[in-house]
Amino acid sequence: QVQLVESGGGLVQAGGSLRLSCAASRGTFTNFAMGWFRQAPGKEREFVAAISRDSGTTYYADSVKGRFTISREAAKNTVYLQMSSLKPEDTAVYSCAADPFEWNVRSGRSGFWGQGTQVTVSS
Repeated sequence: QVQLVESGGGLVQAGGSLRLSCAASRGTFTNFAMGWFRQAPGKEREFVAAISRDSGTTYYADSVKGRFTISREAAKNTVYLQMSSLKPEDTAVYSCAADPFEWNVRSGRSGFWGQGTQVTVSS
């Protein structure tokens, strides 16, 4: 089965940077598109970024464009989310998602999800 484990969350001051990692079981990068979502308390889950399975094409929510970068390192079966210029409104639990189809990842219908990692941005 596909297993996703997020790490790298924590407390950071506004304007700072943080890099999240999503370690996946073997085979994930060969077979799945990957993405990141976030959910703040009392709010719905929000799409953040995604990266395609083959081409490496990336997609971003308007709210994070220019500040966040999604990337993958196939040799380590890891997807990263580099976050810069963080704002208090970025505070949320960030979850990694995977699915064979990129459109499922982008739409929040991924077949596999990680447990999430907390990101808190202080002002």
